[in-house]
Amino acid sequence: MTPEDKDQQAAAAGQENAPAQPGRRPGGEPEDHRPAHSFGDGAGEMANETEVEATDQAASDELTLAQTALAERTLDLQRLQAEFLNYKRRVDRDRELVKQNAVFAVLSGLLPVLDDIDRAREHGEVEGGFKAVADSLERIVGALGLTKFGAKGDEFDPNVHEALMHGHSPDVTTTTVDVVAHAGYRIGDRVVRAAKVTVLDPEQDAPTQPSLDEDASPEQDEK
Repeated sequence: MTPEDKDQQAAAAGQENAPAQPGRRPGGEPEDHRPAHSFGDGAGEMANETEVEATDQAASDELTLAQTALAERTLDLQRLQAEFLNYKRRVDRDRELVKQNAVFAVLSGLLPVLDDIDRAREHGEVEGGFKAVADSLERIVGALGLTKFGAKGDEFDPNVHEALMHGHSPDVTTTTVDVVAHAGYRIGDRVVRAAKVTVLDPEQDAPTQPSLDEDASPEQDEK
């Protein structure tokens, strides 16, 4: 064996005994170290997608509940506002009614005094200091809304007049006020006291009397 043959055998033996290089399969082909997709990886991705969908659904449900609660609270507030407005109107109306009743009671108590002033004025006794007091009192009750009504010649109205006596006259065509015994008073449309009056009614036509010729019997006509 020649020295060259010995060298070739030694080289071949060295290659066989040399450790295998990482990343290569026997025969010299490189190994593929990339991770292979398995069934477990697919199931994990599906689980993640399901979890995301469940989270979105939960958020949507919470939003729906919040919107429903908001609508209910809004209705409650609107109902409370309406109840408050109705309460305020009732309070204002009751307050005004209490005020009117108080004024009505005070002015009703002053009517006899006003009647005395009217009678004194008719007899010419309202003079001097008494006239000043009477005029001042009439201004005050007028400012409180008290107005006087009832005069001779007014058409009789049972809603505002109280008839004390009836008479007849050919000068009237409807029931008319003749004498005002006590003037009437009102506050706005509310009658404090009806006017006490005597009235005149139209005279009724007297029934026609049959003539003597009409009373004659047919037998007399034949004669």
